[in-house]
Amino acid sequence: MLLRLSRSRLAKRTVYTTFGLGAAYLADTELNASAVTRNLRTLWTCALISADYKLNFTPEHADRIPAIHQRVADRMYDLFTSNGGLYIKIGQAIGANAALMPAPFQQKFARLFDDAPQIPYPTIARVFQREFNKSPQELFAYFDENAVASASVAQVHKARTWDGDWVAVKVQKPDVGRQTIYDLMAFRAVMWAFEKWVFDLPVYFAVDFISSHLHAELDFISEASNAQRTATLIASEPRLVGKVHIPKVYPELSTKRVLTAEWIDGVRLSDREALGRVVGEKLPEKGGGMFADTVHEEKKNGIPESMNHVKLKGGMHAIMHTMVELFSAQMFDWGFVHCDPHPGNIIIRARPGSSSSKTSLKPVLRDPQLVLLDHGLYRQYASLWRALLTSDWDTIRNVTESWGVGEAGLFASAILMRPVKIGQANGLTEDPGKEPNAYEQSVRMKERLKRFLVDTDKMPKELIFLGRNMRIVQGNNQSLGSPVNRIKITAYWASRSLVMTHERSSQAWWVRFDTRELWRDLLFRTAMFSLDVVFWVSKIRQRVRALLGLTNGGFEDELERSVRGFARSTFGVEVGPGAFEG
Repeated sequence: MLLRLSRSRLAKRTVYTTFGLGAAYLADTELNASAVTRNLRTLWTCALISADYKLNFTPEHADRIPAIHQRVADRMYDLFTSNGGLYIKIGQAIGANAALMPAPFQQKFARLFDDAPQIPYPTIARVFQREFNKSPQELFAYFDENAVASASVAQVHKARTWDGDWVAVKVQKPDVGRQTIYDLMAFRAVMWAFEKWVFDLPVYFAVDFISSHLHAELDFISEASNAQRTATLIASEPRLVGKVHIPKVYPELSTKRVLTAEWIDGVRLSDREALGRVVGEKLPEKGGGMFADTVHEEKKNGIPESMNHVKLKGGMHAIMHTMVELFSAQMFDWGFVHCDPHPGNIIIRARPGSSSSKTSLKPVLRDPQLVLLDHGLYRQYASLWRALLTSDWDTIRNVTESWGVGEAGLFASAILMRPVKIGQANGLTEDPGKEPNAYEQSVRMKERLKRFLVDTDKMPKELIFLGRNMRIVQGNNQSLGSPVNRIKITAYWASRSLVMTHERSSQAWWVRFDTRELWRDLLFRTAMFSLDVVFWVSKIRQRVRALLGLTNGGFEDELERSVRGFARSTFGVEVGPGAFEG
């Protein structure tokens, strides 16, 4: 009798528990955008990763370490793709620095696409009702119910205003806002645990900065303001006027979760085949490499009808020269940097109103114009750049020490995207005749990183996004066959920004000149001559190899090979040629 009662109570408790868990899961799914479920998945995955490293990352099990890295990379990739939303953004931030991570991370994070299924139109209509108290059909003369693009955070629809303007309407997916608080809480907890308990590496220092930027990316009012500010800055820079265009924003049709901007017809930088046709050049068969952001390579819209009979002047050189100048101006003159210049966010079109000689037989010749999309994320740095190119080691050490960086040579290599050695390395002693095993390589890399991040309180957190920006710009140049000397253009812009004071005043030009900076600039230009010689020797070698039908690598490819050797000798890390390919 007692046994039957005990079984009855157990059955009831099982039913109640199952019902309660099911109700909680349903409530979380329907009312809370699965935020709790997502973060329980996060904590469980990170607990598995921590236990795996703690138990198996030992000198005795050095032969198992590659398998550990593979398991961890698989778990992290599965976590990011399962959770989606901001997790994709966090994963891409990790992927931007994956070149110095073990091979499984390089391979996995290269395939982390920011694509997602579009949400149904009724959900989009509810967003408009909440934001405008109107339907899309009331706000626009035409609104395409099918999205032209869909990512983890938002999707874009094509529409036409009542004034007849074609516009792109970016709508934030409603679940993202509800998930953000939970996602960033989990991100903060995991980074703290990884620093204090698991890896003993200073990683938590960047959490607040990254979190604030991810929050800003979800605020479309902030994005609209960034776009308008960038357009104003470009209009004030004669070297960029007409060459760069920022789509016009429609403030009356924009809110924190809906952004309406000018529709742009053109060729995406990621569509290399179409871009080659409109400039009349044959691009290298395989573009990109360890620093190329080719995640958006598959986003090919082809050539729009308005450019069918257009040929852009200046070829790839004109396009990349403008791009490098634009981001140099942002870094050194404006202090306002677009942090995501991947090929999917750049459209190349014919400059409106540019001169042409139209005939029935020849295509119309037009000047190219670079259109920059997605503005969600935005003077010592200039001094550092010039010092790097002129081997001014004292300035380099002074700047890096003031930023809390202990490894000046390593930092210089990361900035220039080419190997730089400053004096003699000190710290770890290594046996040159002994090949380190996987455990020793990992320990060496960890110690170098700890020596690199000496004082994280001093380090400007903006460097996290500046570094990503520069790697992507390098990848863009590399994927197009290295048409320009990126390092030279960037360095010249840095030097010019130091010669002229940044006060935009009515002072005469001779007052605005700094004579000491002018002298240093002259020394700098002399030192730059050797870099230009190396670049043109590389271009000649590239042309000759192309004529002979051999592999057609450019200047950036040669830098990449040098960086691979640097990573191997410094960290013991083998960087694959497709570390950032999609």
